[in-house]
Amino acid sequence: MTIKEFFSFRANRFFWLNILAMPVVLIIGVFATLRWLDAYTRHGEAVIVPDVKHKPVSEALRTLEAEGLQGQVTDSTYVKTLPPGCVLDYNPPVNQKVKKGRIIYLTVNTQNVPLMELPDVADNSSLREAEARLLAAGFKLMPNDTVPGEKDWVYGVKLAGRVLGQREKVPQGAYLTIVVGDGHSHAEMQMDTTDISTPIPVDEAGETGAADESWF
Repeated sequence: MTIKEFFSFRANRFFWLNILAMPVVLIIGVFATLRWLDAYTRHGEAVIVPDVKHKPVSEALRTLEAEGLQGQVTDSTYVKTLPPGCVLDYNPPVNQKVKKGRIIYLTVNTQNVPLMELPDVADNSSLREAEARLLAAGFKLMPNDTVPGEKDWVYGVKLAGRVLGQREKVPQGAYLTIVVGDGHSHAEMQMDTTDISTPIPVDEAGETGAADESWF
């Protein structure tokens, strides 16, 4: 091949047309790809998450659907001061921009009061320790009941007058009564209730005194 033949393609007009067409095709391809991505991701169709906190879950779902969103309950917890079944939290949060059709994950207040295991305090702790453990577990305390026994020693825990079993499950936040010793033994209590005024014998003359010692 001669040098003249090697450079002869420069005189071919189709070559230059192809060179010019390549960037045009590239630009058109990039533009078409971006438009497809916009359509696929629904670019520009964002909506704002409405405020559904503390609303009943049924009402919250309707509100989300009206905005083109989907609500889905994924978790529950218990808040005593709020109505059962209301929305406690959700993600994405209020006022955030999301795509239409986005799933909003809801946390609702449980319909039933959850049960908690009673701390092991009966015959196992002092009054102060029992109070601290029960309060830390979220229970409320009523005035103590006292029974004969070692002072300030816990002998049991009651719920609505019923003595609870060891590690029994009770409603969260329930009002409990601690059964605690009053420092008196059972024998001492019996002595306190015994009538110690034993009658003294009276002789026929109506005088009291020592027993008849005439047998000496």
